[in-house]
Amino acid sequence: MGFSREKEEDTDRLAENDSRAFIPYGRQQVDEDDIQAVAEVLRSDWLTTGPQVGRFEEAVATFAGARHGVAVSSGTAALHGAMHAIGIGPGDEVIVPAITFVATANCVVYQGGIPVLADVDKATLLIDPDEVRQRITAKTRAIIAVDYAGQPCDYDRLRKIADEHNLYLVSDSCHSLGGEYRGRRVAEIADLTVFSFHPVKHITTGEGGMVVTDQAELAEKMKRFRNHGIATDHRQRETLGTWYYEMTELGFNYRISDIACALGLSQLQKLPAWLARRREIAALYRTALQDFPDVQSLRVADDVLHAFHLYVVRFAEQIDRAAVFRKMRAANIGVNVHYLPIHFHPYYRQRFGEGLVQRPEAEAAYDQILSLPMYPDLTNDDVIRVISTLRQAVASS
Repeated sequence: MGFSREKEEDTDRLAENDSRAFIPYGRQQVDEDDIQAVAEVLRSDWLTTGPQVGRFEEAVATFAGARHGVAVSSGTAALHGAMHAIGIGPGDEVIVPAITFVATANCVVYQGGIPVLADVDKATLLIDPDEVRQRITAKTRAIIAVDYAGQPCDYDRLRKIADEHNLYLVSDSCHSLGGEYRGRRVAEIADLTVFSFHPVKHITTGEGGMVVTDQAELAEKMKRFRNHGIATDHRQRETLGTWYYEMTELGFNYRISDIACALGLSQLQKLPAWLARRREIAALYRTALQDFPDVQSLRVADDVLHAFHLYVVRFAEQIDRAAVFRKMRAANIGVNVHYLPIHFHPYYRQRFGEGLVQRPEAEAAYDQILSLPMYPDLTNDDVIRVISTLRQAVASS
């Protein structure tokens, strides 16, 4: 199936011909405990580079199964910091999946590197290890594996490939905080693991991200990188009683505030319950779709613990996905599509056109996938409404 090039006129506009409450595809949950945690920081002496940053780093790293955490201003900043830490530079190649958010590829380009697209597995839309192996050249420096929708990749095979070719293995786990692969947390397998704390993710800091790793040297590089390349931050200099600092490399202002980290610490306490609810919702969707041949859930491997950031379904080839999308939005259900393949974006076609070849599984999937609402506050009645509306939309498409 070819690339559907239709452009929705306004995919974010709420439809007005259904009076029922709008159900978004994802949203944050913020309660009074979160607000109180933020208020306490606002009354303190440290709004940024203060004690809450380190506490949040330690808490997330421990939860993820790593020794070190480096918190930054976004998931994109975390990916960029990871590429800097492993030394990606001009001409270096990094293998990334063809279906992912653009930040996964952009972080390579920021460093002057070349993102090399590997196709995805048809049933899961995770990066295909066989494709990864085929894309390796003398210029390859790293693999970025994306835990699409919240399902961990086949990390044993990817780790084996990375070790055979002396490559870094980076896990873009922005969808999979709390996921596991064969009884292990992803951060116990990859060299660096990246999380996002955007409002639609499992926990939020408003905006924010983190890289966790067992390698102290990489963590220190990222800490300098987030602070203009300066070796110490303001709080460290305050503690030491000195004004003096040196910029030892070119970095960025990717710092995260104590305000954001206080919110993240409060949210992290609720994560286990939220993950359990996401899995309950996924089970409801999967059961409801079992007898619906025109709509299939993505396959979940037997040896993973899925984090269900997204619940993605795939339509049979004869179904008009764009028509279903419009009908769901007209019914005030905020379905979405994740994602336009990297090589379909105009920037990548213009910059790397001759080097971007077809990735048939990613291209076919893009025409057929739809993300259903998925967030802990979604009620069982909401799920019933989503499924009922989906059935009606498919039947009339």
